[in-house]
Amino acid sequence: MSRNNDLPQVPSRRLMLKGAALAAGALAATPATVATAAPASKAAPFVNPLVRQRADPYIHRHADGHYYFTATVPEYDRIILRRSRTLNGLATAAESVIWAKHATGVMGAHIWAPEIHRIGGKWYIYFASAPAESVWDIRIWVLENAHPDPFKGTWVEKGQVKTAWETFSLDATTFSHRGTRYLVWAQHEPGMDNNTALWLSKMANPWTLTGPQVRLSTPEFDWETIGYKVNEGPAVLARNGRLFLSYSASATDYHYCMGLLTVDANADLMDPANWSKSPVPVFTSNDTTEQYGPGHNCFTVAEDGRSDVLVYHARQYKEITGDPLNDPNRHTRVQKLGWHPDGTPHFGIPVADTAAGSAKESV
Repeated sequence: MSRNNDLPQVPSRRLMLKGAALAAGALAATPATVATAAPASKAAPFVNPLVRQRADPYIHRHADGHYYFTATVPEYDRIILRRSRTLNGLATAAESVIWAKHATGVMGAHIWAPEIHRIGGKWYIYFASAPAESVWDIRIWVLENAHPDPFKGTWVEKGQVKTAWETFSLDATTFSHRGTRYLVWAQHEPGMDNNTALWLSKMANPWTLTGPQVRLSTPEFDWETIGYKVNEGPAVLARNGRLFLSYSASATDYHYCMGLLTVDANADLMDPANWSKSPVPVFTSNDTTEQYGPGHNCFTVAEDGRSDVLVYHARQYKEITGDPLNDPNRHTRVQKLGWHPDGTPHFGIPVADTAAGSAKESV
């Protein structure tokens, strides 16, 4: 998403991370909390765009064999959910509104970037929103549903995720690593000359942080600071003895792109010095395939239960009139995530739209 235009301008200081010269195509994965269903027969080629006018996509593959999909809608006023046994099937799956913004007060505006997670036998949705009367005071909120079927039961508002400061915060994702649950999110730190940095904290429960919160990354490279100084939209994947954390940077026009952090699975995740940061973006706009502003990704697996899949949004054109937030055409897209011989992810380039004939055959 985009950021508050009115953040204070104060002296900057750069995040001290252990440097890492990862290749431009390193990263990707399925969140550590995704439950993998039994392998199935070979799936049809991916259809792109997968879901039109759905930004900040999140796909959870559950143990029941279904893919659950949620995303930001252009009206920024509700949370939607789809379900399908195949990734391509999400394109035409029925869409339900499971929660709508409040008419007044908190959770009344800018309903952004929902994610659906299954934790401890319950469903949780993390999302960002602001009060109806102060639409840029965006914070992180949590919904809970105890019913086995997230389309049924009641979505209970568990409240705001309280961080160290009452500042602009959004794009929360959660993962479990070696018995400990963590939250990663984007937030503006008072006194910093940026819009948002990435933060990590352990969790006492799915809506409460515990212990310190540490800064993993702040916008410091040129490609992270075009239009806005932004690190946001984190997604975590555990593979090959490491955790990979992708994120998005810069303004939400064609400059939007993805970066990557890496940490050894045996390291203390709460020590920022253990994380390395790629000095170059790992996924960017491409004139050849005509895909622009790829970002705010997540990871899932294909129907075979093994092949990693990159999920993200992008536009089909470069130039935008007015505020990119008012342009509805950030479409959900999916493509295979590759791997380098050294065990790091290979994002490649955003693939071209599916040809009409191919799309028809793969439905």
